[in-house]
Amino acid sequence: MGASILTDLGAEILIPVCAVVGIAFSLVQWVLVSKVKLSPGRDSGSPGNNGAGAKNGYADYLIEEEEGLNDHNVVLKCAEIQNAISEGATSFLFTEYQYVGIFMVAFAILIFLFLGSVEGFSTKSQPCMYDQSKMCKPALATAAFSTISFLLGAVTSVVSGFLGMKIATYANARTTLEARKGVGKAFITAFRSGAVMGFLLAANGLLVLYIAINLFKLYYGDDWGGLFEAITGYGLGGSSMALFGRVGGGIYTKAADVGADLVGKVERNIPEDDPRNPAVIADNVGDNVGDIAGMGSDLFGSYAESSCAALVVASISSFGINHELTPMLYPLIISSVGILVCLITTLFATDFFEIKAVKEIEPSLKRQLIISTVLMTVGIGIVSWIALPSSFTIFNFGDQKAVKNWQLFLCVSVGLWAGLIIGFVTEYYTSNAYSPVQDVADSCRTGAATNVIFGLALGYKSCIIPIFAIAVSIFVSFSFAAMYGIAVAALGMLSTIATGLAIDAYGPISDNAGGIAEMAGMSHRIRERTDALDAAGNTTAAIGKGFAIGSAALVSLALFGAFVSRAAISTVDVLTPKVFIGLLVGAMLPYWFSAMTMKSVGSAALKMVEEVRRQFNTIPGLMEGSAKPDYATCVKISTDASIKEMIPPGALVMLTPLLVGIFFGVETLSGVLAGSLVSGVQIAISASNTGGAWDNAKKYIEAGASEHARSLGPKGSDPHKAAVIGDTIGDPLKDTSGPSLNILIKLMAVESLVFAPFFATHGGLLFKIF
Repeated sequence: MGASILTDLGAEILIPVCAVVGIAFSLVQWVLVSKVKLSPGRDSGSPGNNGAGAKNGYADYLIEEEEGLNDHNVVLKCAEIQNAISEGATSFLFTEYQYVGIFMVAFAILIFLFLGSVEGFSTKSQPCMYDQSKMCKPALATAAFSTISFLLGAVTSVVSGFLGMKIATYANARTTLEARKGVGKAFITAFRSGAVMGFLLAANGLLVLYIAINLFKLYYGDDWGGLFEAITGYGLGGSSMALFGRVGGGIYTKAADVGADLVGKVERNIPEDDPRNPAVIADNVGDNVGDIAGMGSDLFGSYAESSCAALVVASISSFGINHELTPMLYPLIISSVGILVCLITTLFATDFFEIKAVKEIEPSLKRQLIISTVLMTVGIGIVSWIALPSSFTIFNFGDQKAVKNWQLFLCVSVGLWAGLIIGFVTEYYTSNAYSPVQDVADSCRTGAATNVIFGLALGYKSCIIPIFAIAVSIFVSFSFAAMYGIAVAALGMLSTIATGLAIDAYGPISDNAGGIAEMAGMSHRIRERTDALDAAGNTTAAIGKGFAIGSAALVSLALFGAFVSRAAISTVDVLTPKVFIGLLVGAMLPYWFSAMTMKSVGSAALKMVEEVRRQFNTIPGLMEGSAKPDYATCVKISTDASIKEMIPPGALVMLTPLLVGIFFGVETLSGVLAGSLVSGVQIAISASNTGGAWDNAKKYIEAGASEHARSLGPKGSDPHKAAVIGDTIGDPLKDTSGPSLNILIKLMAVESLVFAPFFATHGGLLFKIF
């Protein structure tokens, strides 16, 4: 079998060192961003500016000076707007976390009671599940440690989302102010801010998981099967918080966005983010609580679950049986090297290349994806060579499958490159630089109906290549290394999570920057620059969602495999009635969930529309700009609606595995998991891409950058109004239902895995009765 080149001590040093380097790098980026001062007066102390030359596309003067505007008032206004957005986002998240905290405690108690009851709360050692000749720790220990790891994952997820939101709201006005010096300066500020979130989240997730494993090992000793089974609670905690963050934040942001667009842009014909619109602050708050906090928690959940799935399978393979620590920690070593690779990649965007023109923004972001993927492939090759024995065995549904280290390298690499393919296909279908979105924009000539038809067709068509990419990566990775191969393929896709999150967070920060520029009454030249940043951000946000959905498919399949093994199911036969009924119900769940979330957005948006109309009709001088709207009421409407409306969809996802497992048993539950995975991935991809395409079709018409786009415009024309309606319909698809569906399929799978011992022992009550 051979031994790995990297020693156990080397692995135990490498992982925390890489995590600490990631945290340190994020803090350096934050310090650089903080040098952009939100106080009046000349600012030459922003990141990268030593007062010399015209680096990164700006000359050392401000547009306000050139146009004779009052710089002092502009900066004060930007600071005031940023404070309002930050306070609104903080207030919402604190309110949300109070409700989520209650759920967290209640569910933790449920985990302890259910898993503890497997052996009747016995404190005696039990025969090991996979080797009856050995004695393992009692089920009560699994219950206690699973509960602790669930709480750890939940708290880490909440903290990740909250820190991301604080960083984004800290950076948005600074990006606006930097846009006065040039588009390159604004780009660097927005991207560095995204990098703060990306590296903090990736490094914190890795460090907390590593510390938890080492602390649990003090009790479990040589019982690695029990240890890593208990660790699965970490993924469950991360994803359950992500669900509420995604759904609650998604309802919040889209209620405000739809209300602001329908009344402001369509009825009153005023620009997006016009300060006269009462919903405009709530809309900007929503970008942070939905796209930043929600996405942060979501990708953290994916990372935690794929790591847990890989560790569970490895613990019952030769790594765990022979107590080989370095190969056992292979999933964490991949993530550690990923942080270093992303660190180098980030420097290409902020230091090695200069952004001098608007047209260079999107290529620069795409370059980040390519560079990180190429470098990570080399990193995976090195890690697979030094951290794995030349040959080993992997658990495969009751058997041990012989695997070579180069085969595992291919498993991780195929996931990594599948992620890049999904990212570029998503970009092709959602960027207005390509024909699909331009066709959608052109369809607006004949009204909103044809726009909707073309948009839906685009979304359905955009599923084809990503599904093939996922299918190929599943086939290759399963052929080489069974379910462990699929788990590490998911980890491969997520190995560049720091760069992915930096690119993703860049979008909402740029969007907010544009809103602040509009509300502060800044020059149209500045607004053009922030619009260019935002348009590129829209595409990158869609790419981020593509990554999240693709990784969710691989993660949930890996978790499904671990669940089947843990529940001692020999085969999942779809021709048996128990499994087939589960398959049908599981395939229906994403539709039920999407219906609930979209209706929630509709209900909340209805209240917002009524409030915005009321203010326009009853506040004298509001349209003329002589009176100030009541922003606070709109923020409260979005907050109250999202908190109330997030509970039913959350309950549907959390209760389904419990009810199916208890009443119908593990075979029916395996059908439910398979059905929800297959249908959920398709709906999630099509919903996200349709919404993104409608959004960028509207921006294509508004920008008027080509002869074709100018023939459809200007703002306020009939084609533009049709595009706004399409964008409004797409908002809940791309920012609420679509992104939440990937959490649905992951969360149900990891919850089933955590409760597998209970379902296997006490489940299937109805079939036992009849």
